[in-house]
Parts: sequence; C-alpha cells; structure tokens
Amino acid sequence: MRLIPIQVECYAGAKEDETPRPFTWEERTFEVGEVLDQWCQVKSKPEWPRVDYFNLRAADERKYLLKHELEADERFLRRQWA
Repeated sequence: MRLIPIQVECYAGAKEDETPRPFTWEERTFEVGEVLDQWCQVKSKPEWPRVDYFNLRAADERKYLLKHELEADERFLRRQWA
C-alpha cells in the first residue's frame, strides 16, 4: 500500500482530532463528504504504532483511506480507485 503524507483539518469532538474534514494533497484541497467507516489499530505488537483509519468519500465522489499515526501525529492518504 502506497501512503502519501498529507495535511488534514479535523473536527475535535470528545477526543482531539476526532473526525477528518478537508485534507490537502498535492496543493489541492478535498472536502470530506462522508466518513464511511473508521477503526483503530491498537499497539498489540511493539513494532505496530497506534493508528486511526478513516474510509471516506470526498466531495469529488471518490473514496479515500486516511491513516493517522497517533504517536507521531502524522497523517497519510491512500486513494482507493474502486
């Protein structure tokens, strides 16, 4: 899976940076139309970072997978073509 570093604005709900809103990739801003699914990867192995994933549909009607590595506070994008 090829991951691309991106910038993300988030809505802060009960916990900080809870839901992704607009994200910027290659100097283009994409509005989040709908969060389709979200899940967490817990640190069950020492080499695995704690991660939040968001499967979403942007306003351009395409689906994207956003990954947020919590300890490093880094966000990545994987474009889903289907």
